[in-house]
Amino acid sequence: MENILVCTAWPYANGPLHLGHFAGCFLPADIFVRYQRMAGNNVYMVSGSDQHGTPITVTAEKESTTPEEVADRYHEKNYDSLVQMGISYDLFAKTHDPHHFKVVHEIFTTLYEKNYIFKKKLMAPFCPKCERFLPDRYIEGTCPECGFEKARGDQCDHCGKTLDADELVDSKCSLCTTHPENRETEQFYLRLSHLEGPLWNMLEGKDYWRPSVLGLTKGWLNEGLQDRAITRDLSWGVPIPLDGYDKKCIYVWFEAVIGYLSCTKKLSKKLGKPDMWKDFWLNDDARIYYFLAKDNIPFHTLIFPAMLAGFDPQYNLPYDVPSNQYLTLNSEQFSKSRKHAVWVPSYLERFPPDLIRYYLTINMPEHKDTDFTWKNFVRVNNEDLIATLGNMIHRVLVLSQKYFGEIPNHSENYTVDGLDKELLEAIPRTRDEMGDFINRCKFQNSIKSFMKLAQKGNEYLGQKEPWRLYKDEPDKCRDILHNLMCVVNGLTRLMVPYMPGTAQKLHEMLGNEGKVEESPWDFDPLKINIGYKLRKPSPLFRKLELKKIIETESKFGGAEEEKKEARPIKKRIPFKDFQALDIRVAEIRSVEPHPNAENLYLLKVDAGLGKEIQMVAGLKKYYKPEELKGEKIVVIVNLEPAEIRGIKSEAMLLAADDPGVNVTLVGPKRDIRTGSYVY
Repeated sequence: MENILVCTAWPYANGPLHLGHFAGCFLPADIFVRYQRMAGNNVYMVSGSDQHGTPITVTAEKESTTPEEVADRYHEKNYDSLVQMGISYDLFAKTHDPHHFKVVHEIFTTLYEKNYIFKKKLMAPFCPKCERFLPDRYIEGTCPECGFEKARGDQCDHCGKTLDADELVDSKCSLCTTHPENRETEQFYLRLSHLEGPLWNMLEGKDYWRPSVLGLTKGWLNEGLQDRAITRDLSWGVPIPLDGYDKKCIYVWFEAVIGYLSCTKKLSKKLGKPDMWKDFWLNDDARIYYFLAKDNIPFHTLIFPAMLAGFDPQYNLPYDVPSNQYLTLNSEQFSKSRKHAVWVPSYLERFPPDLIRYYLTINMPEHKDTDFTWKNFVRVNNEDLIATLGNMIHRVLVLSQKYFGEIPNHSENYTVDGLDKELLEAIPRTRDEMGDFINRCKFQNSIKSFMKLAQKGNEYLGQKEPWRLYKDEPDKCRDILHNLMCVVNGLTRLMVPYMPGTAQKLHEMLGNEGKVEESPWDFDPLKINIGYKLRKPSPLFRKLELKKIIETESKFGGAEEEKKEARPIKKRIPFKDFQALDIRVAEIRSVEPHPNAENLYLLKVDAGLGKEIQMVAGLKKYYKPEELKGEKIVVIVNLEPAEIRGIKSEAMLLAADDPGVNVTLVGPKRDIRTGSYVY
């Protein structure tokens, strides 16, 4: 039995949760922890609401109420959404809590005494009318990148560019529209530049980390960490545990991550085991996982580990940080501020939680951004859950109930044949394969293995055709349905991490008592409830119609399916000219910044030419280097080389460009050999 602590990123308590939150961290963490419980490990999952971020104070200002009222209201609403979606936290706390304050103060004070925290004066934006320093989100202006006039001081919601407040054109206070002025203030800084050593040690042997996580973390370390301000001129937040700083508080990025530790300590007290937290934070054999989206990687692989290493070198640093990329909605990033989202409360009014749990798993952005569309949502439901999984289970239950009225046993003279053996051996093999994938945080691979077993059951059912045998050879019919019942029983247990509600329903339909989630993962696939009197089964899933969903989507405040604009055809060319193009699948081998251009990369790609070729690509605004390296793309290799900003480009890649929104590389959906021709 292993000690495993699962932590998920803390959502701001300033609005409802959307599907992007679930795909990014909540769902993968829940899949992982449900499996670990069934595997018999000592595992707990903790997190909570981030109640001190400036988005909460902005919302409070707009609603003419207090930040605490906003934070507590959305904490309750979001926790309710998490419960309904089946996210099984052992503790979902909140940062505005005396217990959390105490743990934060202990770490702050220790780091300050060790000289890892120091004071520094700097210039900061100040609103003379409001008479206060302005956090980034209290500043609006024109984005220097795309010209959007309501960009925030930390990010432009139109083009997605990350900004500093002083980069905005014609910046204003978002509350009174006064132009801010720079004034001197004093803040506390974390001396990250002195804590790099433990972080390099932490990365040793971490080859199992996702390439995007490992690449980004090493990239920051190679550049050298910069000391970072950890306090702000705000009244809402964790107070500074030193005299004379009543008008300042500890900045959210510093204190929220400490919540993982404060949560574990609080959970220990709740369970009546006050020292249990040490099993995870001070036990060398424990594993701590942080589940989050890609924008949170540095805080969990660099900053928080640095804080812990400075506080007490005995504390465990992350075992793994399985960060996901973004789930987009019609190719645009989910956004609370722009109300571009599918909100979880509205989803739950219309659909069961297990449906979206399955969809978000099969479409999980583990290594690259993936897109949510209602069209694909409907297709996955109707093809995967109804035509494959639901169809096989329902037919087996209907036939067993119709012919025998119970879960049938093998006949006395049963002898296993090749198809039987292949089917029955697939159950434990799938179980072991799925467990291995989940343990390595490869959730898409695991659910695909699950669906392969369902498909194998369908194939076996079609090959054996028990309905043709019942009249003349009832024993053979009985044997076939018994074998298929073993598959159904196995699928019931294997779907627990992904679709726990459906698994429980099926568990009870098969005559089992108790909670299916309490079954061991290492179950006996041939042990079924023989002789249980079956009732007429009801379908596990229902068919969806895209038209009806789109008609009601605007009512629920989400984004409608993308409205297609007619775009004119460019100049027509002779077909023979197109045939002359040599278009191939290529793999990106390296990515470097262009020395003479801010938004360009130099790519080295293998297109099957016997040598790598060089390309200049304007992708810097849309992709980080670690997101490109190793990707397979489509390139044209027989164009005349062109010189771009002093560097020769020997090929051209293909990409889809939605102006002002996103650029997406064109590449093969399946793994295909580098150099393959594209026709």
